[in-house]
Amino acid sequence: MTAPEQAMSGKTVLVTGATGGIGKVAARELVGQGARVHIVGRDAGKAAAVTAEVGAAGFIVADLSEQAQVRRAAQEFRAREGQLDVLLNNAGGVFQRRQETREGVELTWALNHLAYFLLTQELLELLKAAPAARVVNVSSSAHATGKMRWDDLEFRHGYSPFAAYSQSKLANILFTRELSFRLRGTGITANALHPGFVASGFGRNNSAVMTRVLGLMQVFAKSEEQGAQTSVYLAANPAVQGVSGRYYSDEHEVKPQPQALDDAAAARLWKLSEDYVGGNG
Repeated sequence: MTAPEQAMSGKTVLVTGATGGIGKVAARELVGQGARVHIVGRDAGKAAAVTAEVGAAGFIVADLSEQAQVRRAAQEFRAREGQLDVLLNNAGGVFQRRQETREGVELTWALNHLAYFLLTQELLELLKAAPAARVVNVSSSAHATGKMRWDDLEFRHGYSPFAAYSQSKLANILFTRELSFRLRGTGITANALHPGFVASGFGRNNSAVMTRVLGLMQVFAKSEEQGAQTSVYLAANPAVQGVSGRYYSDEHEVKPQPQALDDAAAARLWKLSEDYVGGNG
């Protein structure tokens, strides 16, 4: 990794989706740089094992697709820590068939976008308590084919797994840019990133056909270590101190597609997201 060792000494970090893949690697690397890292995962056994393996400070068990569990996770974290230096929103998924959470929200939208939005809002006071906090949102180059379906964000009609995923990744960048705008003057930065196509377990929770397709693509994929590099860079590297509202790939700022630079869409998405989570914005 590019950031110097122990660069994160004394800093507190929360990483979601950290029981495997690039989230786990990022947690491990940030621990190695001296950070006090907490991880979030759905499975208690995996979370406990990864916490011990990477040397994390602790774990929180939560299914972040459900708003009630996002709020509970945030409450649990607030009870442990008085400030948060880095929030790494990493948890996400792609789902072959349309599913809804127990709260009645389409799963891709709930997990990939609303969880980022709500968890960030719930932890905002802890971020403000840190001297120069960072919010890092894992997006994807898939945003390039993303389109905000304003009249059907949850794909009640014509569901496509990759269209739903691409929309959510576009939403990640729009959210990041609007968050950066709203946090001007606070000392908190917000940036998004494309990790690359990574050889991990991502997307393997689907049918045999979809799993096989994703498996065949692994030959072209980055390793998990390579995929985590930009997350760690944005979380820890002094070179991006004070930089906000940007999109990165391979540790370099890149320009996202035009639909991700639409300020009106970003503001509209924020308002809709507030409506989804009960106006908690």
